[in-house]
Amino acid sequence: MQDLIAELGPFTPMLFSAAKALAVLVLGWIAAGAIAGLVRRRVNATPRIDPTLGNFLASTVKWVILAVVLVAVLGIFGIQATSLVAILGAASLAIGLALQGTLSDLAAGVMLVIFRPYKLGQYVDIGGTSGTVRDLTLFTTELITPDNVQIILPNGKAWGAIITNYSAHATRRVDLTFGIDYGDDADTAMRIILETARADGRVLADPEPWVRVTNLGDSSVDLTARLWCGAADYWDLKFTLTKAIKEAFDKGGISIPYPHQVEVRKQG
Repeated sequence: MQDLIAELGPFTPMLFSAAKALAVLVLGWIAAGAIAGLVRRRVNATPRIDPTLGNFLASTVKWVILAVVLVAVLGIFGIQATSLVAILGAASLAIGLALQGTLSDLAAGVMLVIFRPYKLGQYVDIGGTSGTVRDLTLFTTELITPDNVQIILPNGKAWGAIITNYSAHATRRVDLTFGIDYGDDADTAMRIILETARADGRVLADPEPWVRVTNLGDSSVDLTARLWCGAADYWDLKFTLTKAIKEAFDKGGISIPYPHQVEVRKQG
């Protein structure tokens, strides 16, 4: 061992410092992840605190610990914290310009947590990108699409975009439109729609289901039904009622027309 140290000569202190710095970096990274996970679990275990805040705090704690670890690693190489602050102060303009996008994402992340336009588990559309919110960190928002595709949005983009939150309220309105033949009775068709809708327990009685003739098309009389349900039941109710009303029309003698084409031949 002494022979090896003697061969390394002047490089020995540098190698020891590098090994120590690597050990601090690895242990700091592990500790940051473990403490962040602990903060997330403790905060999310409190019913009165939104899970979005727990994930954000965990992300903040992780980055703060990593910053402390970085200062410690630099200290191992002889760069004191006071010197580091002085260097950062002198280079603040260059750093600000280089990291303006990152700092913008950080500021946007804070605003998203304060105003909470969306929460974990809600289905949203952010600037034309739709999905269920899976995570909100200091810098990014993670969405999961219905076909299980991960989308990562910078918080700066999310905060500056139009946000449509489909899960913000407990109830939603289902709009269904059906076209019936001009020869069919519209009142009978509307009665069938209402009876079929009210037979489904997910349709709310208040607001009351609404059915009206909304358009006289080229080949059909269009009926629109507006029904209210719990937000979580929206898609399943929409698909179920579309099928159920079609079957009820068949039983009630109401026909749904479809476009016809007439071929006219000119005799020459």
